[in-house]
Formats: sequence, C-alpha cells, structure tokens
Amino acid sequence: MAAKIPATVVTGFLGAGKTTLIRHMLQNAQGKRIALIINEFGDLGVDGDILKGCGDETCREEDVVELSNGCICCTVADDFIPTMEKLLDRDDKPDHIVIETSGLALPQPLVRAFNWPGISTRVTVDGVVTVVDGRAVTDGQFAHNVAAVDAQRAQDENLDHETPLSELFEDQIACADMIVVNKSDLLSADEAKALTTRLKSESRDAVQVVKASMGALPVDVLLGQGIGAESDLDARHEVHHHHHHDDDHHDDDHHHDHEHGHDEFESFIVTRGEIADAKAFTAQVTDTIRAHNILRLKGFVAVENKPMRQTLQAVGPRVDTYFDQPFGDAPRETRLVVIGEAGLDQAAITAALTA
Repeated sequence: MAAKIPATVVTGFLGAGKTTLIRHMLQNAQGKRIALIINEFGDLGVDGDILKGCGDETCREEDVVELSNGCICCTVADDFIPTMEKLLDRDDKPDHIVIETSGLALPQPLVRAFNWPGISTRVTVDGVVTVVDGRAVTDGQFAHNVAAVDAQRAQDENLDHETPLSELFEDQIACADMIVVNKSDLLSADEAKALTTRLKSESRDAVQVVKASMGALPVDVLLGQGIGAESDLDARHEVHHHHHHDDDHHDDDHHHDHEHGHDEFESFIVTRGEIADAKAFTAQVTDTIRAHNILRLKGFVAVENKPMRQTLQAVGPRVDTYFDQPFGDAPRETRLVVIGEAGLDQAAITAALTA
C-alpha cells in the first residue's frame, strides 16, 4: 500500500503568526511539493493571497485551497473531508499537506476527522503545531488585539457560544505536538525562558517548545514529525466540547517583508566510524537528545558486519532506525546531523555521540 501523505495542522490565535510561519516554510521547502488548506472566512482572503503570491513551484495556485464557509471544525463533513479527498485523488499528489486553521478553531475535531473512512488510509497527521504570540501571552493576554478577535468572532454565523480565550488556548496547547513561541525577539531572555518553561509544564510530555522570530523555523524542524496524531486523541483532551470559533484574516506581522534568518537555530554534523552494537548506539543517541534538548537528529549509521547502511531519524527523544540501502562505494562511516535551538553545546554533544 502506498505510504500515507503527511499533513501538518497549524493552529493558533489571530495575530500569532501562522501565515508568516507557513510563508517562510514555503520559501524554504527544499523541493517538497506542499499543498495548503487555509480556513478563513469573512470579507477578505488575505492569507490565501499572501501565500499564493509566493511565486514558487512549491506553492502553485492550484495547491492552495481556501475553506471560507465558517470555522473548519464546524464544517469538517461539508468542507474539509471533500477538500481532502479531492487533493488525495489528484494524479500529482502533494508530498505534504499543511492546514492553517482559523484563528480560534479547536484542533481536536480536525485531528479526529483524519479517522474518517474516506481518508484514513491515505493521509496521517504528521503533527499539530500551535503558534503563540510570545509577547501577548507573557503580558497575560492570548492575542495582541482582543478587540479584533471579538470583532471577527461575530462574523461566523455558526457561532452559538462565547468561550473564554483561556479555554480555547488550553485546547490548542493540549493538542500540540510542537509549540512555537513566535515574536520571541520581543521578549527578554528571562521572559522567553519563563514562558517556554511554563508552556512545557502545561503541555503533554515530549511536546517540543521552540522560540522563533517572524515564523522563521527550519523546515526540518516543522515538518517530518511523524506523530500520527489521529491515533493519539485520548491524550489530547479538550477543555470543553462546544464549537465556537473565530476567523483569522491576517496575522499582525504581515507588513514585515524583510527576511529573518534562522538565528534561533543551529545545526552541525557529527561523524564517527562503524558502530559495534546498533541497539546500544540508539540508546546512546536517545540519552544525548534528552540531555541536550536536541530537536532533530538524522543521518546514517555504519554497523559492523552489515552491508546495508542504517538510517536514523529522531524527533525529540523518539528515535526510529531502519536499514535502507547498501553503502556501495560510499565510505562506511556514521554521519549524523544535529538540529536544535541556538546555544547547543556542540563539543559535549559530539563527545556524547562519539563515546
């Protein structure tokens, strides 16, 4: 059976920076064909225009689908499932699907929809990414402009409840596999540390909390989490079970056109010779990741007496390995790429991985 196409759900309040994060991802997609489903409604399809304007093979106009009939988690059956089926039925299937939810959508019903019979065998939730406005949350709000949230809340005629932002925020955090603290350049070092510590304590175990400015997150960190969130719904408890939502026409920081680099992230390569015991080495990698808060680690391992090279991929402390192809003429060496937030202790990590 063909491998399932991975889909990433990007959620977060109005103004947190979801569209900016996605635009940056498209501009650095490294050849991946990405299809976008954007859930916005109201007067203007701003996000769609911004993303269609990438002018890149990665995000051709036909790869951007807008759902504008109301909040995506209220219109799963009418809007989302048929849209997914249409994407999955295409001859030129995307390599990855990214779904940007409306500003106050609940992620849980959307993740649950991936178990629908029409799509469950063909697509899987690679991960749920919750983007938060670091400055607003530090200041005790959930969005920088609460009046704008309320104004847009009123535009969805399907809304039948008023829900505190705090509960919606808790739902978005409870469902997250990765939390992106955006606008971290507006926080002091102490504020950023306090907020990431707080969000780690409020989220499930092994959820990665990363800082970003202008949504600049390496594609290797954002995509390829391999979580399979739809089979893990019990852990992603909902604080409440009504549907009341809002839309997200525009992120506050769209007017910044300048590019930020990945100053908050760094990567380096560790090489060593053949490994005697593959199982022991996997445990060594896991221990190193935990000790140094490494986000991603991937590469190839040369195992003694094995003609095939072993592929190793780690998302946080979860390490997957498999033998993929013969080394052939390539040197029999172990070569790993380590990715994490700036400030990694490269010497200590290298020592730990080569011990």
